[in-house]
Amino acid sequence: MRTGPYDIAIVGGGINGCGIARDAAGRGLSVLLVEKDDLASGTSSASTKLVHGGLRYLEHYEFKLVRHSLSEREVLWAMAPHIIKPLRFVLPHHRGLRPAWLIRLGLFLYDHIGGRKRLPPARVLALRNDPAGTPLKAEFTRGFEYSDCWVDDARLVVLNAMDAAKRGADIRVRTELTAARRQTDDWELTLADRRTGETENARARILINAGGPWVSEVLANRAGLNGRSAVRLVKGSHIVVPRLFEHDRAYIFQNADNRIIFAIPYEQDFTLIGTTDVDFEGDPTDVKIDQGEITYLCAASSEYFATAVSKEDVVWTYSGVRPLYDDGDSSAQTATRDYVLELDGSEDKPALLSIFGGKITTFRHLAEEVLDKLEPHLPASGKPWTRGAGLPGGDFAFDGFDNLAAQLADEFPHVAKPLMYRLASAYGTCTRQVLKDTATPEDLGVLFGHDLYQCEVEYLVRFEWAIDVQDIVWRRSKLGLRLSMVEIDRLDRWLRENRQRLLSERA
Repeated sequence: MRTGPYDIAIVGGGINGCGIARDAAGRGLSVLLVEKDDLASGTSSASTKLVHGGLRYLEHYEFKLVRHSLSEREVLWAMAPHIIKPLRFVLPHHRGLRPAWLIRLGLFLYDHIGGRKRLPPARVLALRNDPAGTPLKAEFTRGFEYSDCWVDDARLVVLNAMDAAKRGADIRVRTELTAARRQTDDWELTLADRRTGETENARARILINAGGPWVSEVLANRAGLNGRSAVRLVKGSHIVVPRLFEHDRAYIFQNADNRIIFAIPYEQDFTLIGTTDVDFEGDPTDVKIDQGEITYLCAASSEYFATAVSKEDVVWTYSGVRPLYDDGDSSAQTATRDYVLELDGSEDKPALLSIFGGKITTFRHLAEEVLDKLEPHLPASGKPWTRGAGLPGGDFAFDGFDNLAAQLADEFPHVAKPLMYRLASAYGTCTRQVLKDTATPEDLGVLFGHDLYQCEVEYLVRFEWAIDVQDIVWRRSKLGLRLSMVEIDRLDRWLRENRQRLLSERA
């Protein structure tokens, strides 16, 4: 622990908190980030896995949000081309819903207001003659196709944390802020290690509340501030089913209730379907899908697919709570997805900045705006720098993933090609760090199941703050879809036996 105060302390290890930590550390500021669970253990790992402008937000006149989001797609893609990849979306025209001219207008705006350069433009599809029409009902003969990007959301959070730590940030997982007291010159913070029960104090000139669904709890129960709660909690749930189509494009489906859902290729052998929008009350830690949401997602997708999707097809579900800014809108699906920054403090009083709302696509822009807003409270520091600055593992060309995978296969011929492709997709050039001590198949270590080996697990604990089995099989990877319970239990036992050794070797 530092002897002097940090410039900034951040509560919350989701995408906004880790993005701010990275930006601030890169400007030469001293940063502490505390997360009570694992990085991306809340909303940031429960998204629809998209870097997108949000086509449907145009209908709600959220032009600023859409423009900012669209302008970030190619910026983020260039930063992490191993975990962010272009994806084409097919929108079948449903004659009973939005007219074709309105869709054309929306796609024209989508193509032109966000500075698109590398992503291909929208086009009209004759679904009878296109592979995208094959899995659909015969009545859908016309469609539209446009571009956005896919992202491994949890890994995006971890990569920001890794880069922040590389630049000097102090990243603490399983560490809870239990109290924050505003002093004359800084904040006095009480931190509790949730694994050991030990507590310690820290000081920071500025406190940033990036608590996500817990933002109001941090304000009221940690900082003792009883100002208005501007957060609206909305649950979004997803289902995963066996792969429904052979091509590599995604679908966006309109529904009679004016909402949309996505059906997205997922982890090679699956299709991800979501999301719902349901107002949520209770502890976000306990969020889970309900039967009504499963029924809704199955029915909405079955409206389009020739082969109906049933609840018996569902192999996995996940849910998250979005901390939307409460703009007084009457429906969860039309509540704004834009973010609002609320600053409590003056130039002569330690500042508290709370973040309401936001989306993964705008995290980098949000971080810049946060630091701009806090500039009067900060010591002299560097200027914005993250635009064009790659994340760990992403130091290769936009379109160079296949070349990278081939290079890695040549460097490590003892690694099977399917495993190498998965490692390259997750770690990019950092795959070399995962495999650096291996020269034979035996050097990969214990095989826990599928293609998860000891060398990868050790890397995740040493370099990516993974501690327990859930961190590894559901957030750092999605191998929980492929591992049996026996295999997961075996990994859990191995982690418990080796955890202390690995934690002591952490970078």
